[in-house]
Amino acid sequence: MYLGWRPTKLARGALLVHSTNAGKLRLKKGHKLGDDDVAALLAADIENVFVAEIAAGEVPENDAARRLAEALAGPNLRPGNAGTGRCNLYADRAGILVLDADAVHRFNSVDEGITLATMAPYDAVSARQIPATVKIIPFAVPAASVDRCLDIARGGVVRVAPFRPLRVALVQTRLPGLKPELLEKTVEVTRARLELIGSTLVKHTVCDHTVPGVAANLWKPAEWGGMPYDVILVLGASAIVDRRDVIPEAIEWTGGKIVHFGMPVDPGNLTLVARIGPMYVLGVPGSARSPRLHGSDYILQRIAAGLEVTASDIMRMGVGGLLKELPSRPMPRARAAPAPAATVPRIAAIVLAAGRSTRMRGANKLLADIEGSPLVRRVAEAACAAGLAEVAVVTGHERAKIDAAMFGLPVRLVHNPRFADGMSTSLKAGVRSLGADVEGALFCLGDMPGIDAALIARLVAAFAPDKGKDIVIPVSGGRRGNPVLIGKRHFPAIMKLRGDVGARELIQARAEAVTEVEAGGDAALVDLDTPEALAEYRSRRAAESDCGRH
Repeated sequence: MYLGWRPTKLARGALLVHSTNAGKLRLKKGHKLGDDDVAALLAADIENVFVAEIAAGEVPENDAARRLAEALAGPNLRPGNAGTGRCNLYADRAGILVLDADAVHRFNSVDEGITLATMAPYDAVSARQIPATVKIIPFAVPAASVDRCLDIARGGVVRVAPFRPLRVALVQTRLPGLKPELLEKTVEVTRARLELIGSTLVKHTVCDHTVPGVAANLWKPAEWGGMPYDVILVLGASAIVDRRDVIPEAIEWTGGKIVHFGMPVDPGNLTLVARIGPMYVLGVPGSARSPRLHGSDYILQRIAAGLEVTASDIMRMGVGGLLKELPSRPMPRARAAPAPAATVPRIAAIVLAAGRSTRMRGANKLLADIEGSPLVRRVAEAACAAGLAEVAVVTGHERAKIDAAMFGLPVRLVHNPRFADGMSTSLKAGVRSLGADVEGALFCLGDMPGIDAALIARLVAAFAPDKGKDIVIPVSGGRRGNPVLIGKRHFPAIMKLRGDVGARELIQARAEAVTEVEAGGDAALVDLDTPEALAEYRSRRAAESDCGRH
């Protein structure tokens, strides 16, 4: 591949190495120059351009990324659109990421220009999440390198083992002095924990902390007909300390076998895994009464994904198993996530929910029902799930209804009495409401149903004010979208905006501060401004849901 300067008049068909402004025309890095581009550059007195020219025997970055992602996409994964040399793999269903780590290492060892990044093996993934991404570093890579990577990719490198619904029973034991309120709290925490993997708590019992008491609530193959549960969780009033303790003794008394006691995960060290026939029995310690991520979650996730859990599997969980000291580890309920670590920038979300929805011809688009929730609530939930420092929802038109749609969410409602004067007034109302220690604001339109915590996390990860890159914008198919993250130093400029304008002109004037992040899919571009757009989105989601059931 040639990389260097070319006279502009001879550069047709070449790729720009650096973004270039030609008058009002902004040509992005990697743009293939056509006749109109060359004319615009010459008109702007740009006589030479720094370009790349792909040679014979090389594969352009997007073609290489797309081909490799298609080959890598195992069961329940699908490739997105390739752009800027990147092609993401999306999970079609929630489940567990299963991958061949050695194959990933071999793939990444073929050519420094070809990379595959994945989440950790056995991480839980949600539907539409990105568990893996292919990135081509230069504008093109040798076809021979692509072919070698394709051979590795076709061997089954990465897949998602989908969650299947489990029927789970919870047995709690009691000793004198144990408060009933603690037992009730444990039921709610357990139910929430299971909901995350699509499973159901079908029965809860309380018994004495004795071998006969526990055994009476376990499945006995010789006495019971069908297997009533997939998993029984036994949470003792006193934690298991030995294989000869009450709970393991009760399991063996019913004909069960201990798979493993103890695990290198904290919290969760004193977890016991056993089998009674095909059914799993988990003896879990008191730390599982907390909603925070727990070692037993790792076991439950694998069982729900149809993966066998062996003693060897458990003993290999130590790498990454220290959960207690990591404040960034999420709780099972996203809205209960702990505060981000001190090194994470303090970013606030400003959800713009004040508009009059004039293009909807009477209805308030923000209150439209999207899969059981008001549209604006979905956006606010995504912002809350991302673990940002604060979330402000700016209201105006139909304030009371928008307020009601936020019920139960940890958001601050900020009313903009001047909403009729245009969007700029809502931007300013949101900025005025932020705490002094906020380093940036994520401006979210309230009518974008596809925005999720994963996209927000990628935008925050790209926020680098120390490098002067403190405006972050999602991009899909070369088009800029929303939400947009803007650093604190630009707030004074936002406060000077007037009328029905957003921050577009501000961003265009400060191009040197902008970082573009590939959004993957079209979530960053889809807003529901009209009845037709709303109907089309609902139809598409219904079709996707039908496909998922077949």
